[in-house]
Amino acid sequence: MADDTAPQIYLITPPEFELSTFPNLLQRVLDATDVACVRLSMASRDEDRIARAADALREITHARDIALVIAEHQGMVERLGLDGVHLIDGARNVRAARKALGGDAIFGAFCGTSKHDGLTAGEIGADYVAFGPVGVSGLGDGSVAELELFAWWSEMIEVPVVAEGGLGANEVSALAGVVDFLGLGEEIWNAEDPVAQLKEFSKLII
Repeated sequence: MADDTAPQIYLITPPEFELSTFPNLLQRVLDATDVACVRLSMASRDEDRIARAADALREITHARDIALVIAEHQGMVERLGLDGVHLIDGARNVRAARKALGGDAIFGAFCGTSKHDGLTAGEIGADYVAFGPVGVSGLGDGSVAELELFAWWSEMIEVPVVAEGGLGANEVSALAGVVDFLGLGEEIWNAEDPVAQLKEFSKLII
């Protein structure tokens, strides 16, 4: 990523939300700030609930020309008309997912803090690699993806990189010049005013 290119916002849904209210909130957030991609990342394993959520979010995101990917459930991508899948186990399933869904789908791989996993994922077809958490977060085993990892990746590797997990104002400011995307989820949704919170983060990356 070029140093003079600001990262884009990659929005991650809450793990649980009400279909009666969240779509309206998402619309307000997307209309307030430029967002490149939304990830449906639900804790539920209820296929019907996930499908209904995906249907609701797809209408909102696609109306705004924003990609919608789903975490883990690659088998639902084509059936629900989604844009791709975010794999959470590093490089393990990238090749198989690419074979199953073809070249048009977006494939992302969360690689924790492992440079090796990130490189492998990129080599076998991931469209982006995500590292994290970058701050205090429940993601992974408590390890933190250091700024040096993103700086090295940005300089050496062409595959776009996402920073996610535990992003505060300091982390966003520090990472702005060395990542392609900032993965914001609970940092937005846990705020009293998610729209205002996202606007504040956006000011840090302009």
